[in-house]
Amino acid sequence: MSKGNIYIVSGPSGVGKGTVVKKVVEQNEQIVLSVSATTREPRAGEVDKVHYFFMTKEDFGRIVDEDGFLEHAVYCGNCYGTPKKAVLDKVEEGFDVILEIDIQGGLQILDKLPEAMGIFVLPPSYKELEKRLRGRQSESDDVVAKRLDAAKAEIKQSYLYDYFVVNDTVEHAVKSIKNIIESNRS
Repeated sequence: MSKGNIYIVSGPSGVGKGTVVKKVVEQNEQIVLSVSATTREPRAGEVDKVHYFFMTKEDFGRIVDEDGFLEHAVYCGNCYGTPKKAVLDKVEEGFDVILEIDIQGGLQILDKLPEAMGIFVLPPSYKELEKRLRGRQSESDDVVAKRLDAAKAEIKQSYLYDYFVVNDTVEHAVKSIKNIIESNRS
């Protein structure tokens, strides 16, 4: 059995990368989604080792000290990271692993693992990204403005990724990512 590949999927908030990645994983048994670790408490319905690896801050810190994360960060007082062993074990088993992650974490991983491939998901236009963010109706105008500013900065760094996928429609973006993965298998 041949080894799998690692794909880092990043893009600005509101671009639809979560929806696209979910469909890619659902449509191929040889592709798995990486599960992150966190120190936050599980939310209702979340299952350990399915939604996250839930752990104490002490355990998280020990894993950081042992270089056991491909990337890690603190967000809103909680620690988040991508467990190295879980990802590399799946790759050794022949699975392609997708890490849906922000650009900072993605670039950390691409720096540590040059064999990993970066896929940056872009909106069809800045105006469409704004429409999608406002369409969520879950955030204030200030938060939307901050996300749009962050998107501009993230898109400026997208050249550091190997592939670009425009999410004009979910179906098109899914097909594009599946084609990238298939081309790297052969």
